[in-house]
Amino acid sequence: METIEKAANSAHETVDIIANVATHAVDALGEKGEQLKNKEQQLLDDCRGYVHDNPITALGIAAAAGFVLSRLLSGR
Repeated sequence: METIEKAANSAHETVDIIANVATHAVDALGEKGEQLKNKEQQLLDDCRGYVHDNPITALGIAAAAGFVLSRLLSGR
């Protein structure tokens, strides 16, 4: 009986450790996801500001990027 109790206690301790590690991993992923979301918003705001301040340059960059992408994706 003692052996079964020791094995059960050991299994419970292991499950508790795994649950604790999983909780910390979920928390870390949540933080990183929030940081990524904030960085995305910051980059989007920066891009909008650049386009607002330099509309002709932004149009030229967009046209050049579209031309390059069409050449790459056309398969010729």
